[in-house]
Amino acid sequence: MALKIYLAGPDVFLADARRVGQQKQQMCRELGFEGLFPLDNDAAVGADAASIFRANCSLMRQADIGSFNLTPFRGPSADAGTVFELGFLFARGKPLYGYTSAVKSYRERLAAAGELHVDPNGQPYDRGGYAVEHFGLSDNLMIVRAIEDSGGVITAVEEKTGEASTSLAAFQAFKACLKIISERIKPADVRRA
Repeated sequence: MALKIYLAGPDVFLADARRVGQQKQQMCRELGFEGLFPLDNDAAVGADAASIFRANCSLMRQADIGSFNLTPFRGPSADAGTVFELGFLFARGKPLYGYTSAVKSYRERLAAAGELHVDPNGQPYDRGGYAVEHFGLSDNLMIVRAIEDSGGVITAVEEKTGEASTSLAAFQAFKACLKIISERIKPADVRRA
């Protein structure tokens, strides 16, 4: 039986979300994994929020591994739903791996957007006056440390296209992430919780 990878990310919001999910599932199959895409259950559960939430939690409980598209979505950080799913699988003790098409650190992305300011003591803060972490990480420390503490890594590969949907889907980073997973995880390495 193939190990199951939960494929979390803002991909579900793309106009061609099902095609993107199917393509990522095919990439998983090519390496001997089964990809579980959040939209897999949509036709069966209906369109209400409670049903979708329960169906996605059910998929996550079936997963052996979590893969998270951390490409910034609706701001300089990862999608909030994806981060919830990351925490869910971290709490279940699953190996976690992240990927993104954003190669700059979170702080660099804020600076590029004109959102980063530094006070006279060197403390970075955003436009609203809130402190900004300055650890040089790709995103919030809780996201990065959860992945690293589970034994995983975050792979960043810049997409060389002008299409926003291709950049958000982060296919090249996903492919690199899957390669790392396949090199690190063998069927005997993962125990279901």
